[in-house]
Amino acid sequence: MSLADFFKANPDVRYIMYGGKGGLGKTTFSAATGYYLASQGYKVLVFSVDPQASLSDIFERNIFGQGEVEIAPNLYACEIDADKRIKAYQEEVRARIRDMYGMEQIPEEIENYIQAASAEPAMEESAIFDEVVNIVVKGGYDYYIYDLVPLGHALYYLSMASVYDAWIDRITGLREQMREYDKVVATVRRQKSTEEDQILNELLYIKERINKSSGILTDSKQTSFFFVLTPEEMIILDTTKAAELFAKFSVPIRGYIVNRVIPRRLLEDNIPEYLRNRIGMQAGHLETIEKQFGERVLARVPEFDSDIRGMKNIARVAEALFGNGAGPVRQAPAVVAGGGADDGDTGDGSAEGGDR
Repeated sequence: MSLADFFKANPDVRYIMYGGKGGLGKTTFSAATGYYLASQGYKVLVFSVDPQASLSDIFERNIFGQGEVEIAPNLYACEIDADKRIKAYQEEVRARIRDMYGMEQIPEEIENYIQAASAEPAMEESAIFDEVVNIVVKGGYDYYIYDLVPLGHALYYLSMASVYDAWIDRITGLREQMREYDKVVATVRRQKSTEEDQILNELLYIKERINKSSGILTDSKQTSFFFVLTPEEMIILDTTKAAELFAKFSVPIRGYIVNRVIPRRLLEDNIPEYLRNRIGMQAGHLETIEKQFGERVLARVPEFDSDIRGMKNIARVAEALFGNGAGPVRQAPAVVAGGGADDGDTGDGSAEGGDR
């Protein structure tokens, strides 16, 4: 089955994820898949959960922190500004504290705690995760394409939903116990009871959002995860191990995309011995991939002769991924806050460009 056939056979799929080690082409394939689906008339959002996102590079548009930017008709992209999201979250916390407890000003010790919590190492990933939940819960697109972080961090990201869910369950349970204790107190003010209910309602709201995101990540009907790998021994071994780990989190792994395959037809030309040896090495590894993953290999993408940047070169990758069904998509004019328009379509192309 080809990748194009996969989407035809699975019309209920809405959430698409590309995973793998850094630098193998996840960002490129995310952009190319968005291009292909947009060319089929679907409204698509490609967004990165990587703090070092590179969608701006591949689309040649400044989209970092700009929200959902229209790249072309039906095709939108988003790079989340984690720092901006953290500051917004800090303000949300302050507003809730002021509202729940009738405070005009946040006490210094609480403000210090808010600042310290925001400096935690995992806060950046948490902020991105929270914004992704916002995007997905809001809806409005036919397809959502996740440009994931490299393998280890991707596993951490995918596990965050279950970790947060367990944490919220614990906090909610404690809050419910506190409510019971409050009832024992003789004449507690009614306002106090209302404030406690507000806190509990907030916790339940957060839990509902996390459950929705967690459900998406493991929904075998609506979600499809594709591993990106190259014909190299260590990459094959790492991908095999990662697939086993991801399966433990019930991630619906639907296929594998092999990138940077050097065309064997080059052997007919007068090419350097080094290149002949690389082609021979790849032949053995491609055979291993075939034995290991079989029909789950949905596409083999050739090594391109230049970096993949701009819509013309993204189209080249889309054609390699999906075949000639990847029709042309006209680029939308770039409007950047505080700046001018980007030309957008001036780059070269390669299936490794832009990815980290």
